[in-house]
Amino acid sequence: MLAVAGVAALVAALIHVYIFVLETLRWEHPATRRVFGTTPEEAATTRPLAANQGVYNLLLAIVTAVGVALVSSRHDAGAALMLAGTGSMVVAATYLVSTDRTKARAALVQGTAPLVAVVATVVWLAG
Repeated sequence: MLAVAGVAALVAALIHVYIFVLETLRWEHPATRRVFGTTPEEAATTRPLAANQGVYNLLLAIVTAVGVALVSSRHDAGAALMLAGTGSMVVAATYLVSTDRTKARAALVQGTAPLVAVVATVVWLAG
């Protein structure tokens, strides 16, 4: 179960690094604007907010990846970091879809791998 948790957590981390790139480094790029459904004007206005949100996504990815790196040698610390990172991702995805049903696909992309990681980590810890 630990292997499932680790792989799912790493996939979740990579997705959140990608989101960081979109929100922080490529926010005003036409392809990114299509993903988020923004106009050039909206993207220019919301750039600082998007960049800040992107940094949060990067930090969640880092916490999760450090947890995966530690879990085989320092079980408690690694599991705690994995759960902190992936659990936060699940909460964010849940909030996204609960506040805007049109974002269900985005929430599914952002929330599925972390949910698998959370469940697998809890099962591993309980075993």
